[in-house]
Amino acid sequence: MSPDILTEQLSLFLDVLHTGSFSAAARRHPLTPSAVARRIDALENALGSRLFVRSTHAVRPTPAGNAFAERARRIIEELRLARAEAVSLSSAPEGLIRMDAPAAFGRRHLAPAIADFLVAYPGLDVQLRLIDSFVDMHGGHLGEVDLVLRAGTLADTRLVATPLAKMVRIACASPAYLASRGVPGCPSDLPQHDGLDWDGLAPPFAWRFTVNGQQRLYRPARLRMTANNAETLLFGALAGLGIAHLPTWLVSEYLLRGELQPLFCENGLPEPETTGIYALRLEHETNSRSRLLLEFLKSRFSPVPPWDLALRSGLRS
Repeated sequence: MSPDILTEQLSLFLDVLHTGSFSAAARRHPLTPSAVARRIDALENALGSRLFVRSTHAVRPTPAGNAFAERARRIIEELRLARAEAVSLSSAPEGLIRMDAPAAFGRRHLAPAIADFLVAYPGLDVQLRLIDSFVDMHGGHLGEVDLVLRAGTLADTRLVATPLAKMVRIACASPAYLASRGVPGCPSDLPQHDGLDWDGLAPPFAWRFTVNGQQRLYRPARLRMTANNAETLLFGALAGLGIAHLPTWLVSEYLLRGELQPLFCENGLPEPETTGIYALRLEHETNSRSRLLLEFLKSRFSPVPPWDLALRSGLRS
């Protein structure tokens, strides 16, 4: 069934529901009352359920009819939005996309991607706001902006989350630290070392390692520095203060240059976490411009993000 025919059929059903009469619904369409009745009969047969109870004075919806009405309204709206989006994207897209993202990720990876996106779509503009938080999954800024980038466990099912990149976390330390304190042979050696750790709420997979098929928690006993910001922990690791357990999107360039050394990577990079980096939006505020940017970012960062691709080929263990 074509979208136009489906929309017409569902609109006719909703008009019968609203007016309570085949005759009244027929006046809203170029149909006779008997033609309306036949179309409703066909719809009921296709669904295998009675939608209306007919009498000589009125047409009343059954419980199934009332339930189907909610679906019908949504289907009509989705078809309308899909048609509008197709028309919008068939011509050169124009307009502003407002977005906020964590500062560290934004500087390293998002800003270059958005620059390339704007070159490809000269009619679009992006207002990018970089903020400190990377773990607020409540989308508190949505409404002020169209999209927010976050990482972690989804906290609000009312939000629509588009996965953009997988998260891989790696233990690492500077060559100077490892030369002075020795290289831990396995995660269970970590309590014998100095470390850099989160102050307060840590990411859910920090200091968790898969050992003999089970995930176990091992962390350095002495913490030379704690902070609520991953970049701060990175700087401590570069200064030789101890071992850090940080995401590859943050440390890949330092690992490739040899300024940090990876630990426990004899068999390659660890498996990605079950959480990742997401773009959050409010479903009812989604627009074609935002969807276009989401598709661009997905193609840029998935299925394997470029920073992990570089590590796969150049990581020195």
